[in-house]
Amino acid sequence: MLDLIVRNAPIFLLIAVRCFGLIMTLPLFSIRSVSRIAKVALAGYMAYLIFPHVDFSLYAPYISGDGSFSLEYAMLAVGEGIIGFLTGFYVTIIFAAFSSAGQFFAFQMGFSASEVYDALSQVENPLMGQFFNLVAMLVFLQNDWALLLFSKALVASFDSLNALSLVLSREHMITFLLGSLTKLFGDAFIISLPIMGTLLLISVTMGILSKAAPQMNLMSEGFPIMILTSFFIIMALFPQIIEFFIHSFENGFASFEKILSIVGGGS
Repeated sequence: MLDLIVRNAPIFLLIAVRCFGLIMTLPLFSIRSVSRIAKVALAGYMAYLIFPHVDFSLYAPYISGDGSFSLEYAMLAVGEGIIGFLTGFYVTIIFAAFSSAGQFFAFQMGFSASEVYDALSQVENPLMGQFFNLVAMLVFLQNDWALLLFSKALVASFDSLNALSLVLSREHMITFLLGSLTKLFGDAFIISLPIMGTLLLISVTMGILSKAAPQMNLMSEGFPIMILTSFFIIMALFPQIIEFFIHSFENGFASFEKILSIVGGGS
């Protein structure tokens, strides 16, 4: 196996570049606390496992047989890195929907001032956004989707998507990513809608009571009521929220598999 990799070192490097681009943008693996050396080692190990299952005969005319550097090969390496980056970015979009859901109702709960650095999403995120992001990560790992992404989806992407087909099918990819961003806000709104709607009714009720009885200090009582009500709704709807997380991941990977088949057919 090692002799085969040495004889086809340019192809192995292209596979490793795509794997490294995926790791650099994939949630949990892309956090700064993971050393760059570990990411490079993981990309090399993934390329070692994927190498026997990949057919790079399409790249043969662009790879110099004497091992000399060529501009065509450099462009292919850049293209493979972009493909890995886009794959990890799409998975990040799926996770961003859950984090955004927590941000939607955090302001109404009174938790908007508690924004701290989230190591998973690597942005300033309210506590509820971090909570949903962590739950989504646990669901992602528990259902072996990480293994599915690395073992099947990544190998399938090599069979149907390469730097050449990416250029030819760039319109499909742009449309797909823009549609994914639209779906991000739709999923986040669906997750947060029960809590946002309930908190809106509480705010309206407190406004009416404050007008009816101005001597009541509802501001000091309103925030604890909203916080307790929000946690009660989350606890009551938690099984349905987990099912929606699983449904979102399944639809996300199904959509990614569909775009791979479209691009592969179009190339």
